[in-house]
Amino acid sequence: MFHFDQPEVLWLLILLPLLALLRGRRGAAAAIRYSSTQTAKAISGARKSRAGRWLGTLRILALGALVVALAQPQIVHGTSEVDSSGIDIILAVDVSGSMEALDFTINNEPANRVDVVKKVVSRFIEERPNDRIGLVAFAGRPYMISPLTLDHDWLQRRLKTIHPGMVEDGTAIGSAIGSSINRLRDQNAKSKVVILLTDGMNNAGKILPVTAAEAAETLGIKIYTIGAGSRGEVPVPVTDGFGNRKIVRAKVDIDEATLEKVAQMTGAKYYRATDTDSLKKIYSEINKLETTKRKIRKFENRNEMFLWAALGALMLMGIELTLSHTRFRRLP
Repeated sequence: MFHFDQPEVLWLLILLPLLALLRGRRGAAAAIRYSSTQTAKAISGARKSRAGRWLGTLRILALGALVVALAQPQIVHGTSEVDSSGIDIILAVDVSGSMEALDFTINNEPANRVDVVKKVVSRFIEERPNDRIGLVAFAGRPYMISPLTLDHDWLQRRLKTIHPGMVEDGTAIGSAIGSSINRLRDQNAKSKVVILLTDGMNNAGKILPVTAAEAAETLGIKIYTIGAGSRGEVPVPVTDGFGNRKIVRAKVDIDEATLEKVAQMTGAKYYRATDTDSLKKIYSEINKLETTKRKIRKFENRNEMFLWAALGALMLMGIELTLSHTRFRRLP
């Protein structure tokens, strides 16, 4: 980045056009007096007299370069290093068949729960550039999408790949918690967090959610739980025996009591998201709750350009003096 350390000095440049104007009005002092301008015209060299006008221009340019030098021009090379926040987060997202329910919206258009969750989670990742974040998708069993990483571009690409049907159907909440805390247990982080989102009840897997929460509590891992979905019946796309897709009304139950207990046991909170806006607010609130101070170190390397500007001024002055005492020398 180009930078002037004393930029206020540059105001002197405003005086240069004024000096040029005053010099033009006053004119150069006469070296020889003639009784008639015709005589002077006859003996003068038109080319040399016109070229001599450049001497004043060279002097103005030299003064301009000198002003720039006094302003101390610099080229600044800056870098900064930001320490990791010390917070490790595993995002556990339900991708069971019920997550295809069309009770959420994107741009006021009906959208299934998974697409909305992916959009909101993507924004959450963007807002936490200094956290190590991992991603677990689960249905009948958990599936590791991404281990803990600071490479959030790669994490965002992996997030786009999750969808209902990628693993066998079901809702293994306890197993998802167990898989998440296994990824966090050996990490040396100041804070370890699991954010689990589901729209159903634990009906698969070999670990009960409360049992998994007890292990998380022992390891000092917080588990924020989110129950996603409208209350009552919701439109769900299904495929009949002939392979035809149609929309039916179905009721999806959420085990809110268990989700709330899991969160309370680990010192976190349970949230209920019934639409897109409430889901955004939940992730925004968690984002504010889980913060820590970050250390930022800045380094700057400044290359002084004063010498180059000063040399330019001296060179222009030297050219002006040389020409005024040689080729364009005035008679005494």
